[in-house]
Amino acid sequence: MPTCFDVLVIGSGAAGLSLALRLADRVQVAVISKTALLESNTLYAQGGISAVLDAEDSIESHIQDTLDAGAGLCDPDTVRLVVSQGKACIDWLLDQGVPFTEVESGRGDHQLHLTREGGHTHRRVVHAADATGRAIETSLEQHARQHPNIHLFEYHNAIDLITGPKLGLLERGVLGAYVLDGTSHQVVTMRARFVVIASGGASKVYLYTSNPDIATGDGIAMAWRAGASVANLEFIQFHPTCLYHPHARSFLISEAIRGEGGRLLLPDGTSFMTRFDPRGELAPRDIVARAIDHEMKRLGADCVFLDISHRPAAFIKQHFPNIYARCLELGIDITRAPIPVVPAAHYTCGGIRTDLHACTDVPGLLAIGEAASTGLHGANRMASNSLLECLVFAKRAAEHILQTLDQRPIPPELPEWDETKVTDSDESVVVAHNWDEIRRFMWDYVGIVRTDKRLQRALRRAELLKQEIADYYGNFRVTNDLLELRNLVIVAELIIRCALLRKESRGLHFTLDHPQPDQTQPPRNSVLHPRVNER
Repeated sequence: MPTCFDVLVIGSGAAGLSLALRLADRVQVAVISKTALLESNTLYAQGGISAVLDAEDSIESHIQDTLDAGAGLCDPDTVRLVVSQGKACIDWLLDQGVPFTEVESGRGDHQLHLTREGGHTHRRVVHAADATGRAIETSLEQHARQHPNIHLFEYHNAIDLITGPKLGLLERGVLGAYVLDGTSHQVVTMRARFVVIASGGASKVYLYTSNPDIATGDGIAMAWRAGASVANLEFIQFHPTCLYHPHARSFLISEAIRGEGGRLLLPDGTSFMTRFDPRGELAPRDIVARAIDHEMKRLGADCVFLDISHRPAAFIKQHFPNIYARCLELGIDITRAPIPVVPAAHYTCGGIRTDLHACTDVPGLLAIGEAASTGLHGANRMASNSLLECLVFAKRAAEHILQTLDQRPIPPELPEWDETKVTDSDESVVVAHNWDEIRRFMWDYVGIVRTDKRLQRALRRAELLKQEIADYYGNFRVTNDLLELRNLVIVAELIIRCALLRKESRGLHFTLDHPQPDQTQPPRNSVLHPRVNER
């Protein structure tokens, strides 16, 4: 098995696989996936990809909608870069065979169907029914498996990045990674000229989330330990509408349902969203999530309801076949009855700080997708901009790597992973208990509505648990559960520390102690730099 590559990609979602495919004709690429290659946040993305394709729409309108949703913290250059690449990215995906939904154009041919989601002033969301992410991921996977220069390592979990300074070497920046082979349970040393973090977000740090179990912030924590700065991690987007049912763990109800006329209702059938925002159900996600949270707490209700049953049954089944089928399995016919929904942690808007080429503070280390903080989302991500960001920055990262490849030498031989001073754990219950404790205090104290006191309480618990976990990590052999726990507590602390820096409410960060945006100074990013003892 080769262990030295030009590029090591950590993560196999839309960002990681599209990067690998854009590089593979020129270089040798390794892609590691913590579980099966398909398992990623991308696979579960329902809505679609935003792109300006309609004659009545415009790039300027998409830019303005994104800036409005981002509540003053978007980087205008990043927004313009990403939005302007929308059509090119859709064309590239069509070339990869992604089966987007089409409609008759009225001219005897077909065109892509465009839907609308919260924050958008036009129909500009390209989709594959209500399973866009699955269509993209399976298409990219098929191409990646067929390319001879793409080396796929499924069930491989990155432990830590290897850097020159950590080893006392003269080489600057990242040199590779230590990776746990989930099949052999051995640690492999992988060398690479470039390492790209494409490992997704960190919403499993919360008790309730729409994300799959793999979303534990691994890439963010690894980059932090390697010396990369992070930004704006306080902005955790809570999706307003996850299915509320004891047997429907983490099942998302797409925002496109609201885009097609779905109405949010209280348990008594009363509509309520226009009391919170004139845009009603199509207000940005932070507003909708806070409105639902407010009404649930006011009424002591377990959930609210999302009703699309006034639309024709044939329309619902055609546009939302997966949601219809899943709800029907659970006894809910969405053509006749409303869907019980609750907010849940959904998307990490901040992350590893990068520039317009996806480069981090650490030479040779890049970050793309949900793990990165590019400046696109600001204080709140607009719906369906995230898959677009994955594709645009994968392209930008590929261009940068190919242009600078000769400037990064092949890494030297690296020391193997040392397990001489550890043993197998006989206290696995500690991992499970700490995992549960982190997710519960994050939900209770660092959720949709925050206070300074709650944040300080959460920080004390995070610091204590981080030390306990570090001690445990230093004494026992690594396992997937232990690696995820170690990363989870670091990301929890980073989210809390970013939140404590922000003495205002803005976008997704809402605090009762500072309920309004700070008008005394320009909007600023919350940036954290690792101290030496944190690496």
